[in-house]
Amino acid sequence: MLEKIDLKKKLTKAEYDLRMEELVPKLGRLQRECQKYKIPVMIAFEGYGASGKGVQIGELIQGLDPRGFQVYAVKNETEEERMHPFLWRFWTKMPPKGRIAIYDSSWYRKVLIDRFDGKTSEKEVENSFRSIRSFEEQLTADGMVMIKIFLAIDKKEQKKRLEKLLDSKETAWRVSEGDLKRNRHFQEYRAMNEEMLLRTDTAHAPWHIVEATDRRFATVKIYSIVVKTLEQKIREVARKKAEDAEGSGSVAMTEEQPAEDLILKESVLSKADLSLSYTKEEYKEKLSKLQKKLEKLHGELYRYRIPVVLGFEGWDAGGKGGAIKRLTQRMDPRGYVVHPTASPNDIERAHHYLWRFWTDMPKAGHVTIFDRTWYGRVMVERIEGFCTRQEWQRAYREINDMEKDLTEAGAVVLKFWMQIDKEEQARRFQARQENPEKQWKITDEDWRNREKWDQYEEAVNEMLIRTSSPYAPWIVVEGNCKYYARIKVLETVVEAVEKKLEEKKQEKKRQEEKKGRK
Repeated sequence: MLEKIDLKKKLTKAEYDLRMEELVPKLGRLQRECQKYKIPVMIAFEGYGASGKGVQIGELIQGLDPRGFQVYAVKNETEEERMHPFLWRFWTKMPPKGRIAIYDSSWYRKVLIDRFDGKTSEKEVENSFRSIRSFEEQLTADGMVMIKIFLAIDKKEQKKRLEKLLDSKETAWRVSEGDLKRNRHFQEYRAMNEEMLLRTDTAHAPWHIVEATDRRFATVKIYSIVVKTLEQKIREVARKKAEDAEGSGSVAMTEEQPAEDLILKESVLSKADLSLSYTKEEYKEKLSKLQKKLEKLHGELYRYRIPVVLGFEGWDAGGKGGAIKRLTQRMDPRGYVVHPTASPNDIERAHHYLWRFWTDMPKAGHVTIFDRTWYGRVMVERIEGFCTRQEWQRAYREINDMEKDLTEAGAVVLKFWMQIDKEEQARRFQARQENPEKQWKITDEDWRNREKWDQYEEAVNEMLIRTSSPYAPWIVVEGNCKYYARIKVLETVVEAVEKKLEEKKQEKKRQEEKKGRK
């Protein structure tokens, strides 16, 4: 691909001035239109060292209002970033709706410079390509404009530019030993770039290769790419907005299935044996042992830098809070955090629905517990009509991909569904209403949700089937007896953590043996 590019393309100053006179103000107008229609934009610059990424970003932002964009220079990972999945630092640098983020190098560093330098294993390369494709697909499906620009120059031109930079004290610092090494092994590094372009060039996030030998030509082409892409997106959004306005008189309906169809649905929840229970004495004995064990394991998690993600879902009054309290009772509070998930606020609604969960994921060695999770997308948002059918249907794959990213980064991921029956829920609601200390726990909305029990049950069954995986399993917790439920949660967490620690210890042992043989 890259060897076929004509790198001799040029523009005269007169041609450049004429084109930019039209393109610069047009880009400014389009930025304002993106703000009006709340369209988020990500522009990623990749290319060879000294190909002019910094220069071209500087040219591009001349046409933009500085209040509406942010530029990120992506270099080596910080210590904080290394302790998260590699895409975490890009989820946390994501523009809200209506703003533009520009990246000087991007999420592709993992499969380019880091790969060339041997920091990324071949297994990690495969996983990273999968993660990147999923990342871009999720964002663009949610309305993000993804513009990826690759600046191409040849080995001779790169060497000339690097030498020119080295000749001046003011610019020599910009040339690293890595830049010089990649120039010496230009063919090898170009092959990695070729592979990256081929494997990540998609309809929703295509690559734009820019011939960058001539600065003026590259600037005009980049402006033209950005302008054309934004114009197309704005037309799509404006057309959809007009269509929605025409149909605004219709009432959004939540989905309902005929009774005979419900019988044919696979049911996970119906298999739960809600008669399971412990006596108070059994509960106290088991609770003490498990909490002591978990207290010790929590320290081990920190030593081996293993992150843990625990998600709790379930019926209202299903026992989530009680289970979480017993789970954390003996844990070091410096090493865990509990996130109660409420309806998204304005800032959260301005981002992809997974953004707020990505930003709260634990770093290596820490535990994060979510009291309600990203699965709201396929339950409450689905049932209450807060998202479209297309949005919640694609969410199953998006969620599976996110959890895959977490586990490939070394995390333990467990998801608990706290299961009770409708009669037990009614008893707990009534008890809360009669207890002044617990009345805050019960709302009119809780009672209203009971009227949609069958719809929620169907959605939960589909969720459990479609998103339970070997790497991030769902655990249905029989919760009519609170004692039984709390113990099952603790036992499950202890077992999963012990298993992960054993894997880590064996891995460390193998590495030490391998090192010893050398």
